[in-house]
Amino acid sequence: MDKSANQPVKVRTRYAPSPTGRMHVGNLRTALYAYLIAKHEGGDFLLRIEDTDQERYVEGATEIIYRTLENTGLIHDEGPDKDRGAGPYVQSQRHKAGIYLNYAKKLIEKGEAYYCFCTQERLNSLKTAVNGEEIMTYDKHCLHLSKEEVEANLAAGMPYVIRQSNPSEGTTTFHDDIYGDITVDNSELDDMVLIKSDGYPTYNFANVVDDHLMGITHVVRGNEYLSSSPKYNRLYDAFGWQVPVYVHCPLITNEEHKKLSKRSGHSSYEDLIEQGFVSEAVVNYVALLGWSPEDNREIFSLDELVEAFDYRHMSKSPAVFDVTKLKWMNGEYLKAMEPERFYEMAAPYIKEVIKKDLDLKKIAAMVKTRIEVLPDIGGHIDFFEELPEYDPQMYVHKKMKSTKETSLEVLKEVLPLLEAQEDYGNDALYETLSQYVSEKGYKTGYVMWPVRTAVSGKQMTPAGATEIMEVLGKEESLDRIRKGIQMLSQSVS
Repeated sequence: MDKSANQPVKVRTRYAPSPTGRMHVGNLRTALYAYLIAKHEGGDFLLRIEDTDQERYVEGATEIIYRTLENTGLIHDEGPDKDRGAGPYVQSQRHKAGIYLNYAKKLIEKGEAYYCFCTQERLNSLKTAVNGEEIMTYDKHCLHLSKEEVEANLAAGMPYVIRQSNPSEGTTTFHDDIYGDITVDNSELDDMVLIKSDGYPTYNFANVVDDHLMGITHVVRGNEYLSSSPKYNRLYDAFGWQVPVYVHCPLITNEEHKKLSKRSGHSSYEDLIEQGFVSEAVVNYVALLGWSPEDNREIFSLDELVEAFDYRHMSKSPAVFDVTKLKWMNGEYLKAMEPERFYEMAAPYIKEVIKKDLDLKKIAAMVKTRIEVLPDIGGHIDFFEELPEYDPQMYVHKKMKSTKETSLEVLKEVLPLLEAQEDYGNDALYETLSQYVSEKGYKTGYVMWPVRTAVSGKQMTPAGATEIMEVLGKEESLDRIRKGIQMLSQSVS
């Protein structure tokens, strides 16, 4: 990047996914951290689609990438749909334009790469067993071909790959802003393939070329790429290009400290949304998988993350994906949500359970502060649709000093009061029952417990007796109280 020494370089990061399916939590974190690093410094966030691995391409996966970035608020400044002059932003299109082959040939001219015509059979013969796994280390056979031999092979149409020419002696050191300086023996580097036999670039080579041409200043990726970084650096050096800042993110594991996989059931963003998590909570939680603010705060909006995020506070240690913690955080977001938006999200789950003509908005308001994920709603509200079978022992409550006998007495006494009641709004019902409590000298819970048990058939409900009765209406409420009286009468006789 030809910038004046006095002119600060604008931070430019990129998210470069392969269209192979749903967005893994680790990929979402990479996108999020790249976005936060750029936006924290007032820089640009780019989207580049890396589709050169045609065998892994999944139809519709590119649309998933766009949708996920939009839903999470990670809006890119440049990309396939926003060409600001650094495009194309899709690698297959860049391949068709001959970009990668052109740069590979420049390395050949510099003596930093070479044509390799070895057959698969010969390559297989170079494999050796290491820890039970077959490893192929290339022996630089084609590096020693004369210029005439290379030209003859090309003229004859022999299949080839282009390999990077790495030294086999000495060391290479690269710097990562999280892991510090890492030095490797050059004997471990191998002469990696830059251009495959089908003409497509390898992932590593295309990354380096594209990141340079797009002016990427900070490369954010998982720490599984740490071992590849010396090869990247050697490519930058071979071209005479400036090496970007590397930010390698720690591994994400499940609660058993194993790599988070599809089998876990919550490895992708879409899995989590389908399980009833809200997008803002997922983004907030993923931000904390490997990074923590100085004040140990936990709840952040995306704008607040942009303000607070300093990638230098990232951890080297693996981050544990704790579903229990995510559920707690999701519950906090649901509690703080505007009632209208909550109802919009909750309505499908409520309508799965309740088919009767009831006030669904009031039911939604009851559960808003009591759930952690949206599918929890059903278990809290199913009694509205139908009174469940329940044990008369539920009327016994030591703290309320309620027994089956006292509960039966209370229900018999309040029944005529509730039958005479015209206004079945919560306030009017509460006033009627409170007046009864006052006249009898009872504690409020002594009366409300058996009434609530009768109208819900549950020990735990999202609201009190009178709120439930308001939703159920007069006829249904009285019918349930009569059933409670009948059950208790048979139980105590």
